[in-house]
Amino acid sequence: MSNHRSFTVDEAKRRMEGYCSYQERCHKEVEKKLNDFNLIDKAKEVIILHLLEHDFLNEERFSKTFARGKFRIKKWGKQRIARELKGKDISDYNINSAFQEIDDAEYYRTFDKLAEKRLLELNETNVYKKRKKLANYLIYRGWESDMVYKKIVELIN
Repeated sequence: MSNHRSFTVDEAKRRMEGYCSYQERCHKEVEKKLNDFNLIDKAKEVIILHLLEHDFLNEERFSKTFARGKFRIKKWGKQRIARELKGKDISDYNINSAFQEIDDAEYYRTFDKLAEKRLLELNETNVYKKRKKLANYLIYRGWESDMVYKKIVELIN
C-alpha cells in the first residue's frame, strides 16, 4: 500500500536519516522505503548519496551487524546468513567481511550446543527419523552439511 503524501527532498532526507539511525539498513531496504515517498529517481539518488556520505548507510557495517545478530540471537549458521544477505543484494566481499565477525571457536561451540539441545527436544524413537529430523533442523538454520552429518553420527548411533 503506497503512501499518497508527497515529501520534499529535505523531509525525505530527514526521515531516512531517522530510519537508518534506528537500525542498520542495507541499500535495498532504503530504496524500498524511498519508494513510499513518491519521489522522482533523481531525488532518490540525492538522498541515497547523502545517506552514504554522512555514514547513515554503510553496507559493510550492515552486513557485520546482521551476521553477528543472526548468529548470536537466532543461532543461524553461515549458510543461512549468506543466503539472507544475498537476498538483500549484499556483495560477496561484504558477506565474507561479515563472517570475520564470527569467532570460529564460538561458532563451533554454538553449533554443538544447538545440536545437543535440539536432540533432547526430539521425541522420536526411530533412529533414522531422529537423524533426519535433527539434520533438517540444523541445515534449515544454515549450518554446513558436513558439520551436521559428523555431529549426527557422533550424537545418534
